[in-house]
Amino acid sequence: MDAASSRLVIAPDAQGRPRTWHLLDNAARLAELGVTATGTILCVHGNPTWSYLWRGLVSAATDAAGLGDPAWRVIAVDQLDMGFSERTGETRGLPGRVSDLSSLTDALELNGPVFTLGHDWGGPISLGWAIDHPQLLAGVMLLNTAVHHPGGPIPVPLRLALSAPVLGPATVSTPAFLESTLALAHPPLTADLKRGYRAPYRTASRRGGIGAFVADIPIGADHPSRAELDRIADGVRNLRRPALLLWGPLDPIFSDNYLDDLIERMPQADVHRFEGAGHLVAEDADYASAVLAWLDEQQAVGQLDPPFQPATAVAAGSDRPLWHHLEALRDSSGTALVELAPPRGRTPRVVSWRLLSRRVRQIAAGLTRCGVKSGDRVSLLIPPGADLTAVLYACLRIGAVVVVADAGLGLGGLTRAVRGARPDHIVGAAPGLTAARALGWPGQRIATARLAPGAKRALGVSHLLADVARLGFDEELPPPPSAADTAAVLFTSGSTGPAKGVVYTHAQLAALCKALADQYGVGTGTGLVAGFAPFALLGPALGARSVTPDMNVTSPKTLTASAVAAAVAAANVDTDSTVVFLSPAALSNVVATSDALTAADHSALGRVELFLSAGAPVSESLLTAASALMPAASAHTPYGMTEGLLLTDVSLQGIWASAAVAADGPGGVCVGFPTATTQVQISPLDENGNAVGAPMDAPNVTGEIVVSAAHLKDRYDRLWLTNVAATRGTGAGRWHRTGDVGHLDEQGRLWVEGRLPHVITTAAGVLTPVGPEQAIESVPAVARAAVVGVGPAGTQQVVAVVETIRPAPRVSMASTELAASVRASVSHPIAAVLVVPRLPTDIRHNSKINRTRLAEWATRLLAGGRMVRP
Repeated sequence: MDAASSRLVIAPDAQGRPRTWHLLDNAARLAELGVTATGTILCVHGNPTWSYLWRGLVSAATDAAGLGDPAWRVIAVDQLDMGFSERTGETRGLPGRVSDLSSLTDALELNGPVFTLGHDWGGPISLGWAIDHPQLLAGVMLLNTAVHHPGGPIPVPLRLALSAPVLGPATVSTPAFLESTLALAHPPLTADLKRGYRAPYRTASRRGGIGAFVADIPIGADHPSRAELDRIADGVRNLRRPALLLWGPLDPIFSDNYLDDLIERMPQADVHRFEGAGHLVAEDADYASAVLAWLDEQQAVGQLDPPFQPATAVAAGSDRPLWHHLEALRDSSGTALVELAPPRGRTPRVVSWRLLSRRVRQIAAGLTRCGVKSGDRVSLLIPPGADLTAVLYACLRIGAVVVVADAGLGLGGLTRAVRGARPDHIVGAAPGLTAARALGWPGQRIATARLAPGAKRALGVSHLLADVARLGFDEELPPPPSAADTAAVLFTSGSTGPAKGVVYTHAQLAALCKALADQYGVGTGTGLVAGFAPFALLGPALGARSVTPDMNVTSPKTLTASAVAAAVAAANVDTDSTVVFLSPAALSNVVATSDALTAADHSALGRVELFLSAGAPVSESLLTAASALMPAASAHTPYGMTEGLLLTDVSLQGIWASAAVAADGPGGVCVGFPTATTQVQISPLDENGNAVGAPMDAPNVTGEIVVSAAHLKDRYDRLWLTNVAATRGTGAGRWHRTGDVGHLDEQGRLWVEGRLPHVITTAAGVLTPVGPEQAIESVPAVARAAVVGVGPAGTQQVVAVVETIRPAPRVSMASTELAASVRASVSHPIAAVLVVPRLPTDIRHNSKINRTRLAEWATRLLAGGRMVRP
């Protein structure tokens, strides 16, 4: 802690009696720097911490001012009877503490603009001050806290502490409550940090305020502080000021239920959940940088009464709602979808447009009678097929927000996704509902299939999907949502970190459908075979007949050539054309199992007119092999991601035409030209591998790929910092930094060279991995390769990790001959060549190599670690 910011101030308490307050205040340091404060951040700690909690923000704000950034005065108070402020010997309730804080700021002659920042019980106290000082208030910021208990049991730690026999011994006569709080840090606090927090509370006589704070929690309606907390909770709804909520989701006290309550009261709030952080989020995450970055963005400084406008932008695109074809074809007996491996029964499930349209309307009406409202979040834990399609479009029709996190994330990833999205309802098959019950996922539960009474009770199921449809038999529907309303939260694959929720509006999803229709001619009369769930779900919105092949959707490599042929045969009936969409991993297994195809299978595949493969880089050899199975089809590999599903496109012929360019450039995978509605620019890399250059469209410049399109995501869900990073330095318009690195060639085609976190910084300069990997994969003995850097940034050594065509039984150094061949294939020095039985890939695609994990593993191994698999 910067001792120069520590000061004592004499100020009256709520009764006008002079009291000694301890503060951290950087005003004197700002004066030494000769800068004038832009405004004040008023920080209020909770229990059992003190102003030490805010030491990082005091230092960061002062350092930023010294560098010429906006100068923020930071005042962090020690509340009376806490920290190094005076021990009054009196019981101070919430009303008195709010008044005490007002008396202090009056004595300090505090001027606006003021942003409050509170944590724990400092949250409601800071908000009480904010409500009472509208003439000074510019905005509010909160770490884990609450102003209202949204139902359910009181958190166990508080329930125990409030117990009369426990309260005194746990909070005052012993340091148990303090030590329990300090133990909530992730990772654990160092001994020095613990000493810092303990410093003002070393004896029982110094801990009276801790016990009084716990006793002041207004559990009952007749508690002396209940009325004041209710006043603050109600007053927060009328705060038309910017708000920032920074949250640690691992908090056993203030769970995400309290975050939901705050968001409902302050819908204008920017929210960021720090995965892996908990109650002491100020210690677990870099909150200070987040606070200062957010303040830099605010236009409210000096404009103390800005109008509140929900931050929802309407994307340009089709004005047709996503259920347009369901209404237009509601009387059609034509086939809407075919499920070749239904969850019940052994024969394919064929659903007409008439039946699907009616089923969607009935489920939509029934969901409203089950309490599902517009804006509610509904998590769909249903395998791709008829049930998922019907529930998804029913939710979209009534304005509910669908949360789609597929089982390919793995149980841990799926749990993080569902808990982070905070669904109000879960509709699922038995495996998903079992996981929801066992892992405590939130939300009302609706089962897609009939359950035994005991199983229904055990899983906490309130309704069955068939019963929901019967409840909506009259098909009475609420007004439809607007184009600007949120439609879906789709989760990324988690291949480069925890899966992120990507928010789409109805307009943006409609624009996506229009982009697909315009680019590939997919629409009414098209048969769509999709071995990748997101595209299967778009079939009804496109008016196409959707066929779900027989496969395990959580493992794309389970799709066989015979299963694709059967799906194509089902899609070919009464359609003008057939389109096949497969992930690279699925496509690879289709090619590998093609020997099992019959003459009828070959005949069916010969009628495919277009096949697409995307989700990870697709090699020319794989596309060529697939083309041999579908000889009449045009082979394409579009480039996109969850944040923008169709951004560029290249055909197999286009890849062949680009081969000469690849030999002269930095390498990579050619993903073709931008689609009609997409713009692509490149943010150049510096010598440290950071994308700091202004986005440009100059050719042969390697950098981060930056894209703009009408069908881009709206934002990331509850990840404000991630949103900021994704739009940094992109200027006007809707742009997105993809995290991919690549370049544009002279013809305007985009080449992908890898991921930004995987860029290698050698002493000779920056190296992107895909080009060298492609060169190494030309070595006859190599099946797949990954190139990673080990050692300090700026002097990293290049290491090649390979799978061999004849799989290796164990991890080893490459043989002399193989190592020499690998080194001869690339122009960059290779420090080591390692052989592994299998390269680690993401769960969803089974094809994105986890180079970060490989680099960490290679570093340990080359430092003398055990020869274990990565």
